[in-house]
Amino acid sequence: MEDYYQENHAQYYDQTFNIDPTSFLIPLARCLHPSGTILDVGCGSGRDMRWLKDRGFQPMEFEGSEGLCALARKHSGRPVIEGNFETNDFSSMHVDALLLVGALVHVPHDCFSKTLFSILQALKPQGHVLVTMKEGNQNSEVMGGRIFYLWRDESLRKVYDQLNFTVVHFSRRMSKIRETDVWLGYVLKSQ
Repeated sequence: MEDYYQENHAQYYDQTFNIDPTSFLIPLARCLHPSGTILDVGCGSGRDMRWLKDRGFQPMEFEGSEGLCALARKHSGRPVIEGNFETNDFSSMHVDALLLVGALVHVPHDCFSKTLFSILQALKPQGHVLVTMKEGNQNSEVMGGRIFYLWRDESLRKVYDQLNFTVVHFSRRMSKIRETDVWLGYVLKSQ
């Protein structure tokens, strides 16, 4: 997947940059102290970080594509950590919240819980997480060989419960890019 986003970083940036993230970021923002620290994993264009920064939060960005990192830095004027979130050690970060907007859609079902658990190590006790995943019953291959792993609400809730997280807000929204995609959004709080 990293190759797709590296090879197509400018196109992906242009496709996602102008989407207004208010509808899916407000539920998380309402749970946090105005100066809270937030790690945006898979930040892409930096759009969400900019929205959060403009509202007084202290966001940090993490991205796997070198090209997207450069564009996010330019867009936000802030540093972006470049790395692979599936292998990175997040345990030293200590943030109030995590932002995983579409970041885990390429993680196979059998690796999802382990990958999410690893990223959750960055979270302070009683922290919050925003996760968005595509809804569906099977894997779907789309543009450029990208494989999206689709989920049902009840299956995701089981994973969150096993990781000791409570769903404090849920949304189901049509994609702002493709009408055929439905996004499941969860604000989670550690128990």
